[in-house]
Amino acid sequence: MATKKHERMTFEKSSGNVFADIGFANPEREQLKAHLTLQIYRIIKSRGLTQAEAGAILGIKQPHVSALMRNRSGNFSVERLMDFLIALGHDVEITVRPTRKAHGQVLITLA
Repeated sequence: MATKKHERMTFEKSSGNVFADIGFANPEREQLKAHLTLQIYRIIKSRGLTQAEAGAILGIKQPHVSALMRNRSGNFSVERLMDFLIALGHDVEITVRPTRKAHGQVLITLA
C-alpha cells in the first residue's frame, strides 16, 4: 500500500477584511454592505416573511429580495441597504469620531 505524501500548506494572515485580502477596490464599503445585508437577511427570516412580502415592505421586486437573501448586495448602495433596515423597523446609527491612527477605519456594531 502506498503511503500518503503530506504537502505543507501555506497561508497568509488575514487583514480582518476578506474583501481587502482578495483585492476589492473599496473593501471597507464591501464589508459594510455584507454586514448590512446579513442584518436584512436575519430580520426577514426572523419575521417569517416571504420574499414577496419583504419586497413589498422594501419597495423592491421579489428577484431583488432573492439576491439579498443570497448575500448579493452588489446592486444596492450602503445608503439603500440602510433604507431597507429602516423600512424593516430598525434604527441605523452612524458615529464619527477621531482616530489615533494615521488612517481611520469602519467599525460595524450589530445589536
